[in-house]
Amino acid sequence: MEKKLILEKSAMGIISAWIMDQFGLLFPAVSLLTILMITDYISGMLASKKEALDNPDNNKYGWNSRKSRIGVYKKASYIFIILAAVSTDYVIYKFSTEIGIKFEHKTIFGLLVSVWLIINELISILENAGRMGARLPEFLQKVLTELRGKMDKD
Repeated sequence: MEKKLILEKSAMGIISAWIMDQFGLLFPAVSLLTILMITDYISGMLASKKEALDNPDNNKYGWNSRKSRIGVYKKASYIFIILAAVSTDYVIYKFSTEIGIKFEHKTIFGLLVSVWLIINELISILENAGRMGARLPEFLQKVLTELRGKMDKD
């Protein structure tokens, strides 16, 4: 079962990478997002471990496989969101060309969604660093709180 899941993820990754490569600008953004998703996942696990050490008698804290799976599903959903955005870009680009409207950019929504997800991952990484005990500058904490509020609101 585990090997099948890895194979499916690999196939989806290869197909997604090919599609994104067709749009040029999107490939670096998605590459960065992938690196940040891995970093966020690892930093989240480390933060959970640190919280478990700080609260040894509280089962609420600590790493567990359920939380881990939920994190993986969340990261996988990012791929589907980007795929939907890129598909929307393709439809707009293709049909605007068909009706005679010259469209300069092949990607709009895919790139915007990727940037939004990149910002979300950066915020999450910084939050995890704070959970591990890193002291964030106050101005950065304010910016993060404001960004998180705006992102959740929108």
